[in-house]
Amino acid sequence: MNSKKALVPVLLIYTLFILSCAYIVLPEGVEKPTESADADNRGWAGIVTNVGQSDSGDLHIDITIRNDTNNWSTMRAEDGKPAILTTSDGQTECDTVFVGTGGHRLAPGFQTRGYTVEEDGQPETQLIYVECAGTATTSGATLSIDYISFIGELDYYVEIEEANKVEGTLELNLDEVITDLSYPIAASVDGLIQDASVEIVALSENVISLLDMQRDETGFQFTWQNHNPSKFPLKTHIGIPPVIGEDGIIYGVYETLDIPEVPLTPAGESVEWTTDIPIPENVSGLYILLSVESKKPRTYVNYALDITDK
Repeated sequence: MNSKKALVPVLLIYTLFILSCAYIVLPEGVEKPTESADADNRGWAGIVTNVGQSDSGDLHIDITIRNDTNNWSTMRAEDGKPAILTTSDGQTECDTVFVGTGGHRLAPGFQTRGYTVEEDGQPETQLIYVECAGTATTSGATLSIDYISFIGELDYYVEIEEANKVEGTLELNLDEVITDLSYPIAASVDGLIQDASVEIVALSENVISLLDMQRDETGFQFTWQNHNPSKFPLKTHIGIPPVIGEDGIIYGVYETLDIPEVPLTPAGESVEWTTDIPIPENVSGLYILLSVESKKPRTYVNYALDITDK
């Protein structure tokens, strides 16, 4: 009789454990991922925009890359790995491969055809293309490019080259050339684009906002503010946020996001600082690709700010 009574609490605990595994209450505003959400991740896509010859007579292929991952993502061709051109005569390795986002995370549904690099201390535009030495244009040819991407929030405390790493291959048909693409948005994503005046809650409930922007013939100067409601002095890093416009170029040389100097915000106070982006005066339809230190130190959440009227 005593053994039966002792068994009742054990069975009750076991039952509650099973039920707790089957029913999990998530925090308000957070939804459990679904298979359909994962299915929306189609990786990165490549679009051929021109097939021609370089000045030296090599096959030259201009490419636009599109973020179809359904999340913020950076992307680059695998280092030291050639693209493979396949024709009726066989396969050719193409060693000149400039494909990627220049280190920046690009918004889902956005597409780009180039990015900014630094040459001799000056910003230069690097267009996205592949060249195949000694090869002429051939009908029916295809090009494959192996790439790696890093999807979602960036956490520098995790090994940066392994966190959220995804490998893929761009498969391009050189007979399918598209010349009328619209930049930078290829497909709209609900709730993605934020007004430039938005106040963004960052690390330790700090609030980041864009106070002002000035444009001249050399580019933009952005004035940022951090308000710190906490009891401790704090820095909120945002790097040097790049911009992308209707020409499809990402302007701004990528740096590790906590390297650019940010002032310390005293407890209960606000501070301001500026960032500068060189950009041609005739480029418009712009969006800021903003990464904000959030949740914990050296973890970044991304926002697309609309400055298309500037």
